[in-house]
Amino acid sequence: MAGLDDVTKKAQEFLNSDKVKDALKSEKAEDVSDKLLDGVAGIANKVTGGKYEQQIGDARDTADKHVGNE
Repeated sequence: MAGLDDVTKKAQEFLNSDKVKDALKSEKAEDVSDKLLDGVAGIANKVTGGKYEQQIGDARDTADKHVGNE
């Protein structure tokens, strides 16, 4: 189990690094995340028949605030 703990610790350190944080706040990340979030929201709206469009839009916007630079 010690090996797994080491891998987990290294993964956490990597994900918390400035390099990863900078990449998540880049213009490219913004473009990719916008397309992905729009696609997921579109599918969710289609599946629900638009019944939860406002809630889905709000969730999409909240998620978008955490990735990219806008």
